[in-house]
Amino acid sequence: MNFDSLKTPIKTIVSSSKSRDEKLLEVCKLLNTNIPYYNWVGFYFANHENKTLHLGPYVGAETDHTVIPFGKGICGQVAESNENFVVPDVKAQDNYIACSLTVKSEIVVPLFVNGKNIGQIDIDSHEIDPFTEKDEQFLEFVNQEIASLF
Repeated sequence: MNFDSLKTPIKTIVSSSKSRDEKLLEVCKLLNTNIPYYNWVGFYFANHENKTLHLGPYVGAETDHTVIPFGKGICGQVAESNENFVVPDVKAQDNYIACSLTVKSEIVVPLFVNGKNIGQIDIDSHEIDPFTEKDEQFLEFVNQEIASLF
């Protein structure tokens, strides 16, 4: 996958005159459409007072997980650790919240604004172990661009 080819379209979306949620949804659509193993792409945003994550714009199968407590599942763990979390095989994870039987792997990258973790991008794949360091680096780039919206 040539992630560099997606950087300009990401910047174009972020700098467009659309609303923040429209921009986030467009980014989700772009990633879902152009990266074959990105089968569910979405954003969760933190409520630090309640220690919960709340589902934002996403593309993919519907999910019941619209609110996730900090510490629960992969997303909840990233809310506490402030670090990327790559899960090559979700069946091997004890603290995993199953969204769908088709999900085989997941990557979650925190979104920082002024040094504070305000949320994350969450990607599910129907393949086992598709994510590499290049995915992490690219998603960090995506989140740096998204951070300018807050």
